[in-house]
Amino acid sequence: MLAAVAIAAALTFRDYGLGWDDYTHSQYGDLLLKLYGSGFANTEALSFVNLYKYGGGFDIAAALAAKALPFSLFETRRLVGATIGIVGLFVTWRLARRLGGSNGGPIAGLAALLLLATCPLYYGHMFMNAKDTPFAVAIVILLFGIVRTLDEYPRPNIRTVVIMGAGLGLAFGTRILAGIAGPAAAVALLLIVATDIRERGLTRAAQRAGQFIWLMLPALGLGYLIMGLLWPWSVISPLNPLRAAEYFDTFFEKPWEELYEGRQIPVPDMPPSYLPHLFILTLPEIMLVLGALGFFSILLLTLRKEVIINRRASLLVLALAPILPIVLAMIMRPALYNGVRHFIFVVPPFAAIAGLAFAWLVDRLRPYGKPALGVLTAVFVAGIALPTIELVRLHPYQYTSFNTASGGVAAAHDKYMLDYWGLAFKQAAIELRARLAAAASEKAPGGRRWVVAICGPQSAAEVDLGPEFETTYDQKKADFAMALGTFYCRHLQAPIMATIKREGIVYATVYDFRGALPERLTTQPPP
Repeated sequence: MLAAVAIAAALTFRDYGLGWDDYTHSQYGDLLLKLYGSGFANTEALSFVNLYKYGGGFDIAAALAAKALPFSLFETRRLVGATIGIVGLFVTWRLARRLGGSNGGPIAGLAALLLLATCPLYYGHMFMNAKDTPFAVAIVILLFGIVRTLDEYPRPNIRTVVIMGAGLGLAFGTRILAGIAGPAAAVALLLIVATDIRERGLTRAAQRAGQFIWLMLPALGLGYLIMGLLWPWSVISPLNPLRAAEYFDTFFEKPWEELYEGRQIPVPDMPPSYLPHLFILTLPEIMLVLGALGFFSILLLTLRKEVIINRRASLLVLALAPILPIVLAMIMRPALYNGVRHFIFVVPPFAAIAGLAFAWLVDRLRPYGKPALGVLTAVFVAGIALPTIELVRLHPYQYTSFNTASGGVAAAHDKYMLDYWGLAFKQAAIELRARLAAAASEKAPGGRRWVVAICGPQSAAEVDLGPEFETTYDQKKADFAMALGTFYCRHLQAPIMATIKREGIVYATVYDFRGALPERLTTQPPP
């Protein structure tokens, strides 16, 4: 399965366009290389827009890869993103396999891998999301380290300590939000310690806890080192990680409105139901059903005293990993926008929970023979077939998918944000260039470049269009206009040069302004 995803990624990574943040992130990667290459003499990276408050591991890796691979910078970024996403698939497989035990582990691992690999939300984001998918992969590595640590309490082996340290460094070195993993780990560890006190007494429990803390100290050192390498600003001052947390604790941009449930709502005012509602609409149905079943099964298992305490603690931390961040967001009400992309990190552990549920169902139905197992397998295959079909039909906009039960993108386009990152500009630019190349007489007047007005990410459009074009927000100067199929871009009356559609929904349109009265590209949402 991992090989199949790798082959698909290798064949298609060039299809994915640029988003709003790509150009700036590529600059951040170059500045980080200059920081290290100059021996910290060039410190532009330590004050570059607000990206210095994020880790730059992905951007460093992409910038280095671009120097070695025969692809353009942004094609290389897509390939690096896919590679990191596949690492996330691998770790999710190992996580579910380990928690599934010696009997159900292989089935749980394979099911989790299949569920995550065919999840359009995860698959689509792994190609082009420089922040959230690398963070999701780092979090699942950290979660794998926590599970191994709890399994081996109070004497984790050296491999577990290294994995834990790597997970800490990668997670905090990507986003300070990694601290969200702390409460779940603390609750699981307290469960073990409380059981120790009851069964072994306070003195012996304290000795075991002290031994555990001592053995885990190298993980903290390794994590801090990796965090510093990926996020140099974080170690310039010991308080910088706290300053970053304080910065992101409040919405740091001028509020704008986004489409949710058919209404334009300011992003700081999204309702508490925003995250659970969108996850229910966008995650595959089979993952939702199995994930819910697995979550409640784990809660019941944690209450069974005959189950070894280390296993109960490991399962508890897995159950809390996807649920607790969503609950906290519902309570704390941060600004929410761009769908659920900031919370993609909850999807891999949720897939692992769903994989465990499938393995437990197999175990329960095994006494009923091959017919029962055959029916269960057929239902599972049908369940992953639905999102797999969406992966193909929406390519390369898988991240915009809504599940079949919600009506798909056809039902969602007037209610929710679809291509909020503007990836469709790549295909729109290809279509525009093809139309102009097909007509030999289509030349820009006066030997100048074609001018294209943009409703969407201008820097992304400029890269996608290439050197023969220049972009502008001033429609009066434009020969053409390129607009996303989103609520803030007007449906113009000008002649249409090209339309990018998926499942009948317009993702981007190219208009011909030559000889026509240019119209304003954007529309002001109602108050």
